[in-house]
Parts: sequence; C-alpha cells; structure tokens
Amino acid sequence: MVSSDTRRSILFALTATGLWVVAGQLTDSAPIQWGILVGVGVILPTVLAERDRDGRD
Repeated sequence: MVSSDTRRSILFALTATGLWVVAGQLTDSAPIQWGILVGVGVILPTVLAERDRDGRD
C-alpha cells in the first residue's frame, strides 16, 4: 500500500512536470521554469506533508 504522502508527492511531481512544460512554451526564462518545477514538485508537497504531520500530533 502506498502512503498518502507518497501519493501526494507523485501527484505534485506530475503536475509540476506538466506546468514546467507549459511554462517552457510560454516563456524562455529558465529561472521561472525551474521555480515552477521545484516549487510545485518539491516545496509545496513537503510543506503540506509537514502541516499534516503537525496537525496529527
């Protein structure tokens, strides 16, 4: 069985990848593209997981 944190991370990673591709079509700015990829794919799910863990304690 896959944990809810893992499912959330996979969902955000796929969403971030899609947004990264779209951003690549709309802008030539690499910092914006990488910011979207890292922000949505790594930082956002980490923050949400930590918030959920704090709520459980």
